Amino acid sequence: MSLQTKVASRTDVGLVRAGNEDYLHVDRQHQVYAVCDGMGGHQAGEVASMTASETIQKVFSFFGDQVLKDTRLDFGRPLPQFGDLLLRSIRLANRAIYSRAANSEQLSGMGTTIVAVAFEADIMFVAHVGDSRVYRLDERNLTPLTRDHSWIEEIQESQKLTAEEASAVVGKNVITRALGVRENVEIDYRIVKVKPGDKFILCSDGLCGFADDDEIFEVADKRRDDLQGIVGDLVQMANDRGGSDNVTVIAIEVEGVDESPLPELEVQTLGNESQEALRGADAWLEELADVQVDDDDDAGRDEEGGGGTNKFLVIGIFVIFAAVAAVIIWMQFG
Repeated sequence: MSLQTKVASRTDVGLVRAGNEDYLHVDRQHQVYAVCDGMGGHQAGEVASMTASETIQKVFSFFGDQVLKDTRLDFGRPLPQFGDLLLRSIRLANRAIYSRAANSEQLSGMGTTIVAVAFEADIMFVAHVGDSRVYRLDERNLTPLTRDHSWIEEIQESQKLTAEEASAVVGKNVITRALGVRENVEIDYRIVKVKPGDKFILCSDGLCGFADDDEIFEVADKRRDDLQGIVGDLVQMANDRGGSDNVTVIAIEVEGVDESPLPELEVQTLGNESQEALRGADAWLEELADVQVDDDDDAGRDEEGGGGTNKFLVIGIFVIFAAVAAVIIWMQFG
């Protein structure tokens, strides 16, 4: 049986913010899924998160083989093909965001977190920068597969403090890594073996920043056989707690795998690029700039009723107004 997954996803603006700076990436064709949480004023965060998603989509859809063969982008270590390509595309996304910010005063300082997974054979390749997370949903608990790149996490680890003690020292939203804020970016990655029935949850800190792991598990466990129910209930929980941030959730279930000898790999960090790699990235950005991502592509803001305006709702409202207008005209002139 070939590798198959079932996916549900949603992004929501929340109850306080005027715009949605989160962006979800759902690419069923290549089995690549990601949550991006943008930051920056004047809608710059939205630009950063969208740029990250679009860069990954372009690389996987149009330039996968060429990017993998480009020796300027090599890491110097063997990795599964889709994992290798995911890391290269995230590096290119960092460069794309950084370049756009450097060339626009309005976009200066923008950035985005990212947590992304790519499935291949019987493994899930996980890559992340920032404090968006991926969890494995087990029968009895929720297991985090990522560690936040944040001051609060570093203080907890270095000072041996609880989350509550660390939050009193530094704000929980201060992150130590993000895409686009520097010329280089460090990316954490790992490889997880998967089997049919395994379930995973990706989310922005609009969820995990307002609910602990046990609370997220309690909600997800009640709907574990209904991915859309899991996503909807988790978004609702975030909004019930004030909805002060955008929230994005992707739930994935593995339905089939191809057994392989590919091993698991504990968390590794991909360090900064060389100058040759940066020059290679700049050359690729010129190639990517000439490609447009179609609206029909899976990756995008509004998957399964997300944060943007629902297009079916707009159509429905238009039809109602048209019908009312027709009745009024008929009554006056019929």
